[in-house]
Amino acid sequence: MSLIAIRSFIDGRFVEPAGDHWLDSFEPATGEVFSQVADSQTDDVDRAVQAAARAFPDWSRTSPDERSRWLHRLADGIEARLDEFAEAESRDSGKPVWLARQFEIPRAVTNFRFFAGLALGQSSESHDSPAGLNVTLRQPWGAVASISPWNLPLYLLTWKVAPALATGNCVVAKPSELTPLTAMMLGEVCAAAGLPKGVLNLVQGAGTTTGQALVEHPAIKAVSFTGGTATGARIAGTAAPLFKKLSLELGGKNPNVIFADCEFDKMLATTLRSSFQNQGQICLCGSRILVERSLHDRFVSAFVEKAGGLVVGDPRDSKSVLGAVVSHPHQQKILAAIRQAKTDGAEVLCGGDAVNVPGRCQNGWFVAPTVLAGLGPGCSANQDEIFGPVVTIQAFDDDDHALALANDSRYGLSSTVWTSNLPRALRVAKQIETGVVWINGWLIRDLRTPFGGMKQSGVGREGGEEAMAFWTQPRNICFCN
Repeated sequence: MSLIAIRSFIDGRFVEPAGDHWLDSFEPATGEVFSQVADSQTDDVDRAVQAAARAFPDWSRTSPDERSRWLHRLADGIEARLDEFAEAESRDSGKPVWLARQFEIPRAVTNFRFFAGLALGQSSESHDSPAGLNVTLRQPWGAVASISPWNLPLYLLTWKVAPALATGNCVVAKPSELTPLTAMMLGEVCAAAGLPKGVLNLVQGAGTTTGQALVEHPAIKAVSFTGGTATGARIAGTAAPLFKKLSLELGGKNPNVIFADCEFDKMLATTLRSSFQNQGQICLCGSRILVERSLHDRFVSAFVEKAGGLVVGDPRDSKSVLGAVVSHPHQQKILAAIRQAKTDGAEVLCGGDAVNVPGRCQNGWFVAPTVLAGLGPGCSANQDEIFGPVVTIQAFDDDDHALALANDSRYGLSSTVWTSNLPRALRVAKQIETGVVWINGWLIRDLRTPFGGMKQSGVGREGGEEAMAFWTQPRNICFCN
């Protein structure tokens, strides 16, 4: 079987990498190479940035209504190929096809449609005074960059691209080299829709080469990155001295705080999902489960039984709840974290090892849903982002103890609070050091709301008007009396 060639989409067409550099791309469920990805170098990135810069004057002068129509056309193009996109996303990342079809690809469509609507609502401000009239405009930056991760490939790529285009910028986007396929398909959608050349460019390649060249490029005015905290720190170190606008959505070690007065059945079902959806490879997964001591034993018994019954299997099988993790190195990282937890004294209540899936997936990279207990807050399993189907359980005695455990982390992305006592819920939510707090739910996203983290979970906010503000720069014009 011939390998799929995944090329960059630059200036309205697919191009070969200038230096003929390619990377192998694996199907996580089988462990086999199924495509080769262009590893774009400095020359390729420069070509993409120049294309964006050339396209910017005309694109920035289009009306909000026209840009809105273009975003809807891109949404239409994805929607028309939804099943194809879902199957590609599954093959690329190892997640179940049903998950991509029901959740992730539809969300990519929604991203384009949401920001298409928001483009129509942009307004300027005016301030009148005896000294003069001040008008504040929000104008696009020009050529901008987005760098998106492998866990939710199309979903998070479009989350950045859509508002950047809606505000009149031209974009050079770099998807993860581990999951490049749906980005290439987005390029096909752009070409089929007739999107003006250079407005959206998709450069494939490794972070250390392609990503670094993109962040360093002097014509790139703003950079939005989602990924690991260590990589975010390197990007900040490069971009900050060049005075680029920067948004970083980074790692998480999210607490799930469960009080004894919660609605137990709803909490249990949601906590199972927030622990293991997408093999635990979502930055918002609740990897630290904190349970009020009076509920602890009941919760552990029920949760472990449910977790142990989750089906790990072929992503093509509709019965599979968990598919493969994204790569062999990532599988080994997860398993190493579990081994370290055991060394630290963890009791493995279920899982704890790799899973062999027979048939076509016998060489795939699968990990059993794993529940760890008996660890203190300072151990690595409670401090380091594992980013896999691994959770820890700790008991707490009262509100103050719960908050102390929840905030004992260098991360601060999201948290969940389960209680029927709404004054307590609000009190705790105000004191948890995370950018997002869900009360009696998880992953409920209103796209109008700001999204981002505190501490080492990031800088800046995405979503709604926050995204529109990031991708524009304010200019004040004063008409003096």
